[in-house]
Amino acid sequence: MNTIWSDFVQNTGTLYASRMLRFSDAYMAAYRKIFDIDGRKRFLEIGCGPGALAQALARWYPGAEVIGIDRDAAFVQYAAQQAPHIQFLEADAAALPFEDGTFDVTISNTVQEHMEPSAFFGEQYRVLKEGGVCLVLSARRGISVEADCISARSRCEEAVWARVADRIEKFRQEHGVGQYAMRESELPSVMERYGFKQISTDYLAVNLTPDNPGNSRVLAHAMINANRQTELDAVNALPRIVPDAVQSAEVEEMLRCVNSRYDRRIQLYDKGEKQWDTVVSMTMVLRGVK
Repeated sequence: MNTIWSDFVQNTGTLYASRMLRFSDAYMAAYRKIFDIDGRKRFLEIGCGPGALAQALARWYPGAEVIGIDRDAAFVQYAAQQAPHIQFLEADAAALPFEDGTFDVTISNTVQEHMEPSAFFGEQYRVLKEGGVCLVLSARRGISVEADCISARSRCEEAVWARVADRIEKFRQEHGVGQYAMRESELPSVMERYGFKQISTDYLAVNLTPDNPGNSRVLAHAMINANRQTELDAVNALPRIVPDAVQSAEVEEMLRCVNSRYDRRIQLYDKGEKQWDTVVSMTMVLRGVK
């Protein structure tokens, strides 16, 4: 059973929570306008992870059949539990288990940068029907501004992260994380090289600012805690990635410090003391037609 990605790169629950924020129905109209796939009936999500985008597609296009595939078994199991009305399969995006011309739409989110282009684009081209649409969502550089109470990391945290930085980068390279990332100007040309036509690009910004008055208390807490969980997961992964470089006592202290910092952020929010910290994620949407 392959669980490398969920064990070492992105935790299942954290990835699901962050993507649920980014594929919230608040952004449905913007995504649907960019996707331009109304009336199409059969969708395949490549690298579905824990299923947040597949769930959004099922909500936004209720007449369509949505299938999600991922190589990580833990992601597939989690996705199936969250959305039993959607079919999720453990499968390799470089060798899709579908016949030629099966789907009206293929879509992926932050997958292209980790896959060799001929396999990534070639397999999607193969399984799409004539006139089918390929949508590639790719994370671009956005804005990340931490509240002072969150950025004030302890000496223990700073020392451990400095000690393991090179080892973690080596691990990411060994597992192909981001190995095939391309500039905004490269992606359309590469897509065209593999047979797609009518290529277009668009960009969508998702503004996750807890202190914005339009956000409910529940949503603001979810934004803060999504970042908290990302940090906690990174710390918890250290004994698996660099077992000889970190001690259990250090991990426990780092977890305590992370929770303390984010508890303080929640307290400030609840007291109405605005920090205006934010994460603005920018997504590039590449669209091509077979």
